[in-house]
Amino acid sequence: MTLFYDARGNIYGVVSPALLRNKGIEVPDSAALAARTRSRWTASAVASECGWGAIPRPADAKAHRCDGLLVGPFQAEPPFDLLIVNTDGSLAERSGNGLTIFAQALTEQALMTDACELRVHHDKTDAVSPVATRVEPSVREDVAGFWLELGLPTFGPSAVGAQGVDQAFLEGAELSHISELTAINPQWATSQFVRVGNPHCVTLVERVSALPDNAQMQQPALFEALKAIAFAPPAGGGQPCAAGVNLQWAARESRNRLIARVFERGEGPTASSGTSASAVACAAWRAGWVESGDIAVVMPGGIAPVRLHTQDKTLLSVSLFGAARLQG
Repeated sequence: MTLFYDARGNIYGVVSPALLRNKGIEVPDSAALAARTRSRWTASAVASECGWGAIPRPADAKAHRCDGLLVGPFQAEPPFDLLIVNTDGSLAERSGNGLTIFAQALTEQALMTDACELRVHHDKTDAVSPVATRVEPSVREDVAGFWLELGLPTFGPSAVGAQGVDQAFLEGAELSHISELTAINPQWATSQFVRVGNPHCVTLVERVSALPDNAQMQQPALFEALKAIAFAPPAGGGQPCAAGVNLQWAARESRNRLIARVFERGEGPTASSGTSASAVACAAWRAGWVESGDIAVVMPGGIAPVRLHTQDKTLLSVSLFGAARLQG
């Protein structure tokens, strides 16, 4: 049975390859091969597992009851391989909330009892596969969860394969001007590209009122305009990133506290995203908005604690804390 977990309002279904095969969905035994052949089976997996089924669909709900599927593990002991399947059938390179959920599911299955490596396989040609993340059980402010070590982010258009963007400057930092975003809203003029395992475009705005809310992003006109930017072809336009890009918007609330919104590649507006929160914190640090250490990124689904590890003025790595709970 597919189990659904919630991490800060981000919901994923966790399903084993064996269960999908039992349903006639031909998922290979190898995670690497499953990623390379995903066009043969992911659409069927999403149709089978992500529908509302017998659960009444709320009037304001999205087309699917979850933000995607976590398919795995492909082994009985660590390191564990998995695939992150978006509801459009595409694969993601990394998901902070998804990995938190997967770690919780492994823990409940008594497969994960200590820190270990989770390896996400994907089919993107502009990034190495698998993308490995070290996950360590921890307790933060009396909440049992996991710290995810996301490594060293990279910045700029070349980090995400962006083409045809102009450079801009904000408080001394070299950022980017994405004409496709500015055409939607002139206040969305300054962005930072960040790769945290997967590609992100963080747009920094001066006022919280300039942030889009999720209800606005669900409206057809804005949804289609953002989808054209975020989604890879054929669903999107592949501009400025041919492989698509996750979109975020961020505003400063106070010292080391940021307000953010997210429009995910392959999914659309979402209540929260762990790698998006990490990208937001990194972009804000690079722009001089926040200091290193612990940063709170506030999203509609909850607060994501992000930790930036620096030495002098050099960013060394970023970590994310998350917790997940099984849905009833």
